[in-house]
Amino acid sequence: MNPRLALVGSVVGAVIVALDGTVLTVAQPALRRDLDTSFAAVQWTSTGYLIAVASLLVFAGRLGDRYGHHRLFGIGMLGFGGASAGIAVAPDVGWLIGLRVAQGVFGALLQPATLGMLRASYPPDRLRGAIALRTASIGVAAALGPLVGGALVAGPGWRTAFLLNVVPALVLGALALTARARPVAHPVRLDLPGALLLAVTLACLVHALVALPGWTLSATAACLAGAAFVRHELRTAHPLLPTRVVGPAAPALGMLVAASAALSGTLFAGTFLLQGALGMDAFRSALTSLPLAVLMVAAALASPLLLRRAGTRRTTTVAMGVLAAGILVLSQVTSAPALCTGFALIGAGFGTVMTAATHGVVRQAAVESAGVAGGLQQTAMNVGPVLGVAGATALMGSDGDVAGPMAVLSALVLAGACLGRLLPGPDGDERNDHRRSEDRPPVPERR
Repeated sequence: MNPRLALVGSVVGAVIVALDGTVLTVAQPALRRDLDTSFAAVQWTSTGYLIAVASLLVFAGRLGDRYGHHRLFGIGMLGFGGASAGIAVAPDVGWLIGLRVAQGVFGALLQPATLGMLRASYPPDRLRGAIALRTASIGVAAALGPLVGGALVAGPGWRTAFLLNVVPALVLGALALTARARPVAHPVRLDLPGALLLAVTLACLVHALVALPGWTLSATAACLAGAAFVRHELRTAHPLLPTRVVGPAAPALGMLVAASAALSGTLFAGTFLLQGALGMDAFRSALTSLPLAVLMVAAALASPLLLRRAGTRRTTTVAMGVLAAGILVLSQVTSAPALCTGFALIGAGFGTVMTAATHGVVRQAAVESAGVAGGLQQTAMNVGPVLGVAGATALMGSDGDVAGPMAVLSALVLAGACLGRLLPGPDGDERNDHRRSEDRPPVPERR
């Protein structure tokens, strides 16, 4: 696939998914009033999507490895855009929940493909910049999404907010399906039993984290299905998660889970801090947290230079420390400048970790397993936030104290930083990029 088209598709696909999530968050109060439904039903518009997308990401990535990432991306984009258009005309909350589940299914198809297309289209030494641009675009979408969505909800209405991504999704989806891509030399075999067991494991895990009052049954099912999945993977000749993919990616995936959990948990608790204890209105609290998005974008764009000079290990470890420091600053201060500083540190740390760790996951995977690597990265980025919000909710309790939860989240980040020691340093990155790449012949050494 043409590298430029792959980069545009990857960026637009990631932005569409990020925008959709922020738009739904802004639109939920209005759609509840308009559809005259309950809080529980509205919550399922988010829960249904999360369960569908998290349970299918890895298998969708494997489908991309077999049939071509551009095909999965095209189908996912067309389906996601069509479901978005359906939401805009949904007659009741039942249709809305069903269409959100459909969005989750198509979102699972396109998200791993956004990384798989980059891995297949760019040599490893040029992959840093492409991933950095993708991460920065997600930061921009996260910053602009609430503003654009809020303006549409307050003006034409919540239904129009879901029409934002319809046209770009349909156009990019059609272009991806018509694009030429090199044929898969050795199509991978699909591990359907493993895919089913992993889907049940992740679906039950997400449900247990979201529906905390009734988490026991879901958590038990997740543990049983997870144990069966591990047993199956160890015995099958063609596992869904090959050890050559999971092993090198495991440290970076752990860092992504810890960082995304801490970020989402901190933002959840921070909302109560700003609008509760500090008495800010929604607009002022949004302005106070704006440095997070700005620094996230700047950090993502600066990450390729950091990766070249310091390597994945040092870059991610230091960035995790910056993220932990930002959370601690946010939990201890009350003045606006200090709060902005805390949010800025969080944005700088998270933007760097997300770019560098994603680069570590995708670059180390062979091209024929790029979809699985992308699916694992997306799974980490979907499960982490659910875990962080659930943990912050449980730790805050009835008194709404945020200092304790933020201290625990900061400790989680520092624990995740320890995994950075297992990542390659500058020399290891260089060897992987120029001497051990599975995409091209080794560069001969001078004698």
